[in-house]
Amino acid sequence: MASENIHELITTYSAQFDYKKNHTAIILAAGHGKRIKSQTSKMLHKIWEIPTVERVYNACKNALGSANIIIVVGIKAEEVIKTIGKRENVIFVYQEEQLGTGHAVQVALNIIDPLKYNGLVYVFPGDMGLINGETIEDFQEYFHKSDADMTVLTGLYEGRTEDNYYGRVIRVPNRKTAEEQDHFVGNVIEILEYKDIANLDDSKPYIVKYKGKEYNFSKKELLENREFNSGVYAFKYPHLDRLIKKIQTNNVQKEMYLTDLIYLFNEDGLKVSAVSPKEQYVLMGFNNKSVLKEMDGIARKLVYDKLKDIIEIDDPDDFFIHEDLLSEIIELDKKGLPLDIKIGKGAYVGKDVIINYNLTLMRNVYLNGKIKFGKNIVIKENSHLSCFYGQCIEIGDNVEIFSGDIIKGNVKIGNNTVIESGVRITGSDEYPTVIGDNVTIKGISYIFGSQVCNNIHIEHSVLVRKKICKPDSIKNDVYKVRYFLPEPEGIDAIEDLKK
Repeated sequence: MASENIHELITTYSAQFDYKKNHTAIILAAGHGKRIKSQTSKMLHKIWEIPTVERVYNACKNALGSANIIIVVGIKAEEVIKTIGKRENVIFVYQEEQLGTGHAVQVALNIIDPLKYNGLVYVFPGDMGLINGETIEDFQEYFHKSDADMTVLTGLYEGRTEDNYYGRVIRVPNRKTAEEQDHFVGNVIEILEYKDIANLDDSKPYIVKYKGKEYNFSKKELLENREFNSGVYAFKYPHLDRLIKKIQTNNVQKEMYLTDLIYLFNEDGLKVSAVSPKEQYVLMGFNNKSVLKEMDGIARKLVYDKLKDIIEIDDPDDFFIHEDLLSEIIELDKKGLPLDIKIGKGAYVGKDVIINYNLTLMRNVYLNGKIKFGKNIVIKENSHLSCFYGQCIEIGDNVEIFSGDIIKGNVKIGNNTVIESGVRITGSDEYPTVIGDNVTIKGISYIFGSQVCNNIHIEHSVLVRKKICKPDSIKNDVYKVRYFLPEPEGIDAIEDLKK
């Protein structure tokens, strides 16, 4: 898409920057990720069915409330913008050339009038899909308590040091006396990118200056340093706006590194602090499919750990329950009644499903869209229930849906009804399907846009836009409709093959 069209799209989808808000989050989502080897933007790859950039947005929204959220887009900008959509307090900006993280933040800051704003700015990578609101709240609290002008969220690399491609956090070395040691704990001199470390001369020390003193580090010391930069920062805006203009490109990549701000803040006599999160996994980003899969596995385990003592999940490694449903399930559990919810291996439960007590989903059941369950429901293996946005599948109490059934669209199923194997039921916006109480549907049957009254037994029938009710003259409790087929269309095109 041409850049002029991107700017039109940004205008359409963006809110106005609110100068009354004290917090602003910048999410860096301009990169594509060459190593991911996909036509899909790296930012739109999903972790537990949610695009990574949306997960970062959700974490910011949960932790920072109604903050301004600026999302920097670039490659695949249209897809990223439309995935996030038009949301309150969200502003999109376009980084036409990817010239580094420092340049991306500069692009974001261009929309802010420095004469009108004096708040705090947080920066997050768009691929950090496991970060959560709790981590951001803790980071925000530390930033305030440290009274720093800039704070870096750092991690501790747990793998082999030769596989660590993160930027290293260089701190002032500990001193011999307790007084000196305490004085220097937490002081960050700079962050040096891995590629710049790898480019150093093995025979010469790396020399940095801090508060009038020089500190020497060997290349080996730097490479073996396990404290790494996560790419998450907090700044006091006036200092950020003033100093980011001084970032240069004198590095191997010839890019503007946001990490250079640490040196600039220190040189300016400002305070730079650093803190690590409670859990290291929240800092994970990805550049390839294997790490993305690992992150998805962590998200699955987090969901399982929250639910494992509330509901029954057959296989902790093979199920899906959307994160939006967790609070609903936990709230039901707090009411004190046993939920008796069972989730079979391979079952999929989408975000808009409304669950209820005594729900059994057997192996490979698929539920997606607004599906509202009554109590005491059994859905057997390989059944598929789904509907589009604005549609609803509503299922009453004491209902059984047998193996392999397909139910789609606007459909309402009454109480004490049994849908046996081989049945397909669909309803449209114009012609919803309504099935009454005490109904049995079995055999190879298809029902579309029809109304089925109470106490009907349907077998081996195709019913399209029909009303099926027991005749007044019939006194039996259940009335059977079997082998109903509509008149064929296009019969003139059909003839027997000749031998």
